[in-house]
Amino acid sequence: MMQSVLKLNPLKRWFGGAEQDEALPVQLGARRSAYVHTQSGVSPQAVQLHTVDVALLWVVGILLTWGLVMVYSASIAMPDNPKFSNYTHTHFLSRHILSIAVALVGALIAFQVPLEKWERWAPMLFLASLVLLAAVLLPGLGKGVNGAKRWITLGPTNFQPSELAKLAVLLYAADYMVRKMDVKEDFFRAVMPMAFAVGAMGVLLLWEPDMGAFMVIAVIAMGILFLGGVNVRMFASITAILLIAFSLMIALSEWRRERIFAYLDPWAEKYALGKGYQLSHSLIAIGRGEIFGVGLGGSVEKLHWLPEAHTDFLLAVIGEEMGLVGVVMLIALFLWLTRRIMHIGRQAIALDRVFPGLVAQGVAIWMGFQAFINMGVNLGALPTKGLTLPLMSYGGSAILINLVALAIVLRVDHENRRMMQGGRS
Repeated sequence: MMQSVLKLNPLKRWFGGAEQDEALPVQLGARRSAYVHTQSGVSPQAVQLHTVDVALLWVVGILLTWGLVMVYSASIAMPDNPKFSNYTHTHFLSRHILSIAVALVGALIAFQVPLEKWERWAPMLFLASLVLLAAVLLPGLGKGVNGAKRWITLGPTNFQPSELAKLAVLLYAADYMVRKMDVKEDFFRAVMPMAFAVGAMGVLLLWEPDMGAFMVIAVIAMGILFLGGVNVRMFASITAILLIAFSLMIALSEWRRERIFAYLDPWAEKYALGKGYQLSHSLIAIGRGEIFGVGLGGSVEKLHWLPEAHTDFLLAVIGEEMGLVGVVMLIALFLWLTRRIMHIGRQAIALDRVFPGLVAQGVAIWMGFQAFINMGVNLGALPTKGLTLPLMSYGGSAILINLVALAIVLRVDHENRRMMQGGRS
């Protein structure tokens, strides 16, 4: 009897036995209960599944908590600087806690939204992000810091539209590829409309300027195009065009050229107190940490030597206080996070859910690439860019959008599990 049931419903085989790993790229941690003897005979108990990926939640929680501790450690001495003399020693800690609380509420709301609604909203969200990016450039609306206008003031807080733009491009690109599946072999019909959309966003980001965000957005769009089925020849052509474009941006901008030269030799007299200052002190901090670090709270470089220690250069403080061991642990967590999210996307595609699958894989590309860039900058492997460490660095907009994106991934996983239980997604 049971064999005939399994033949009629092959999805049941995914919840147990040796065939589970072959059927799906992700193990769900599901368990089949033992058969129970009753008066009417032998009956199996209902299959019990977690509604979301609990391991993913744990890793996200660890990164958020670790980031909170390190933001406090990196910012505790900032009020001793005359520039921040009006702040308390817990100013950045309390604001970061508030940002995480707001972001968790936003993530809970985002988790309630089915993926089919995100698919319908994708074009509108993309247009809204373009409007906000343009609004940043308007006098009186945009707020400038260190020569860059990237924020919109919303009462006691600021919002950074470029963070929303990353999520908007991700959703729009996934929706676009689903709609263009039938013409994906035609370069102009499949790629050029998407290229114009991302190019328009890139122009607005470069006016701020925020080349780092544009790089992340371009990589997200490229990754989704590739995963969506664009052939290798077309993908190589797009990659070549982007490399030429970024090379021209650097070559035609004296400020960006100087950053590249400072990266190549941050210890040179010309750059040591200028564009190579952050990088050189980041390397000093990591060098001081050696293998096991100087101990939590013991960083010297955060004492007004390393600028933006609680945002872009949080990894340098981790390296100084927790050493090579701490840095390797952090890299391992981000590798695991990226791989897990990518598997959830693969699972959705295996269930013939292309849009949710591309969205999840796009989030994996986003988190992995941005973490790679931030770590590369802190370790001196890449030129300095204004990109934060996802889930950890100080910044309300980034924390909010990161957690919303991860909530969407958890929703993809939740709908996958419901489908495999025989229900609707």
